Order: sequence, then structure tokens, then C-alpha cells
Amino acid sequence: MRIGHGYDVHRLAEHRKLILGGVEVPFARGLDGHSDADVLLHAVMDALLGAAKLGDIGVLFPDNDPQFKDISSLLLLERVMVRLEERQLRVGNVDVTLLAQRPKLRPYIPQMEETLARALRVSVDRVNIKATTEEHLGFTGREEGIACHAVCLLEE
Repeated sequence: MRIGHGYDVHRLAEHRKLILGGVEVPFARGLDGHSDADVLLHAVMDALLGAAKLGDIGVLFPDNDPQFKDISSLLLLERVMVRLEERQLRVGNVDVTLLAQRPKLRPYIPQMEETLARALRVSVDRVNIKATTEEHLGFTGREEGIACHAVCLLEE
């Protein structure tokens, strides 16, 4: 077994869609980034890559490479999954914590879990997503951005 941890953060910005876990969440602002800035999938990918000793998403998908401009993070996750399969690694489970003051994410979590489970090629009972506020503290509490932690277990 291999354990990995991932963390990502993106600033909230006008004129962007808010994509979390491959799901569009209705909100006045989205996350700023080179790709679709899906902070949840970025944290999950870093956890997977770390557990597999394959670096991180910045190495695999540099933010100065035009081929990744506005790309769906689900497509990037597919590339990560191919690399894991090449090493004969499979996902045991993933646990995710989103940190966002707003919007309220509870209604979207089941769809995020289903989308992520499908992308990871596991049943939904192996994917857990939680959301919390930081009680108006820090950059997430001031609604400047959204952060995400993810841990995973890979099985050989």
C-alpha cells in the first residue's frame, strides 16, 4: 500500500466558472488558473502522484504550457490514471476536504463523489468528499479563494 497527500489552492475570480470535482457549481465567481482550476481534482492528482512517486501536477502539466490552457482537470486526471495503471497501481480510496466560506457545497457533493469515483475507476463507496468553512478566518474565510486537501491509498 502507498499513501499520498495533496493540497491545492486557487484564487476566486470574476468571469470564470466554478468547477469542483468535475462538477460546475453555480456561483458568481470561479477559480483562477491556467486550466479549469478545479482545486479538488488538483489536490487529488497530487495525492495520487505523490503516493506513486511520480512528482506533482506542476511537473506533469506545467502552467506555462499552452496545451493545458483551460483544459478540463478530468482530462488531466485521466492521464494520471494511465500512469498509475502503467505502474500497476490502483486506487484503494480517496478522502477530500474542501475549504470554502461560500458557496455552500453540500448539495453538490454526491455528484462530485460520483464523478470522481468514475474517473478513479472505483466504486463511490471509496470516495469521500467533505466541505468546511474556516469561520471567516484566513483567505478562504474572506472568500478570496478555495483550498483543498486530499489523501489517497494506492494498492499495488
